[in-house]
Amino acid sequence: MRVAVLGGGLQGCCAALAMADRGAHVTIFDRNNSLLTRAGAANEGKIHLGYMYAGDRSLKTARTMMTGALSFEPFLKRHLGSASPALRTSAPATYVIHRDAQQPADEIAAYLGTVHRLIAEQAANDPSAYFGMDLTAPPRRLSAAERAAGFDPELAVDAYQTAEVAIDPMVVGEAVRACIADHPRIDTRLGCEVLDARDEADQMTVIGRDGSGAVAEPFDQVVNALWCGRLALNETVGLETGRAWVHRLKYGVSFRFPEGAERPPSATFILGPFGEVVSYGEGLTYLTWYPACVRAISRDLAPPQWATYPDDPLRSEVLEGTLMAMKEIVPALRGLDPAALPEATVKGGVIVAWGATDIYDPGSELHRRYEIGVTSRGRFHSVDPGKLTMAPYFAEQCADRVLGRA
Repeated sequence: MRVAVLGGGLQGCCAALAMADRGAHVTIFDRNNSLLTRAGAANEGKIHLGYMYAGDRSLKTARTMMTGALSFEPFLKRHLGSASPALRTSAPATYVIHRDAQQPADEIAAYLGTVHRLIAEQAANDPSAYFGMDLTAPPRRLSAAERAAGFDPELAVDAYQTAEVAIDPMVVGEAVRACIADHPRIDTRLGCEVLDARDEADQMTVIGRDGSGAVAEPFDQVVNALWCGRLALNETVGLETGRAWVHRLKYGVSFRFPEGAERPPSATFILGPFGEVVSYGEGLTYLTWYPACVRAISRDLAPPQWATYPDDPLRSEVLEGTLMAMKEIVPALRGLDPAALPEATVKGGVIVAWGATDIYDPGSELHRRYEIGVTSRGRFHSVDPGKLTMAPYFAEQCADRVLGRA
């Protein structure tokens, strides 16, 4: 069977690996000149266990995320090998309840406890599935002294240490690119923009455009794993969106801490338009703060081709605004001067989600991420991963669907 995968981000690459390992011959189309260079490489790499989504009282998002999280590392290990640097993780995240959280602190704390019990139940069958982390211990509440040592206690009204970690998406991208390049049943069509996928009698034809002109190539099945262009392509084959959606351009800041300097703990600030700190190995740190880092919103089917790496003055605005906001709550950042971080990287990507309002609205659909997954129409399959966490899980589901096992 010949399968076209449209989109060379993490979801597309994982789907290609899952299907190729089951015998399909896969071709990945991507308009960029390299795989995994845009949204999939421009985020913090958190592998969500569900703690983030206290805004979804149904717990459906938490259950979805923990299912994906427990599938993530086993998938990468199977395809990249157990010694791959892609499996290295950040320091575990402390969930910090912000003074201006959209829910009372005691309600958020109760939510964290409930999510932990669900995680422990799901992880019981394979306790080492989440990067070998022990998921049996509940989130540990920091003492007042611990909280004051790591955060401004006026802004951080409570804090809980969890086992949740992140991977470095740049390192993962490098490893997955090498794996794809070495796979005998996967080809790539890079620098090729996909325009349409047509159902023609007994085949699907992928229509595109590359540097040489028009492209038209037949396949048995097509998987739409595009990120910011997925909804527009869905419409061309009759998979109408039928509801409100929003594309948000969000940036983050990465840099290496000066040698010998005290590094901040990995921390996620909840619940609302806040941000996080991720401390990886070798001094690499990632910061994002929602008000400073979200720079554009589009409700078009296909958003503009926003820059992954912005030029000045936007780069400096994001860097300085993020550091200024984060310094208020994280003391370890207060000694940093943006001008002294010339190698700091500002990178961003599109966040695609259902909803008509932004995350500032406590009732926004952006607080819920469970209406995602694989949708099919004949030989055309569209995959909405929702979050990076879900890519391997939905890759296997997609392979089941395409190869007739579901």
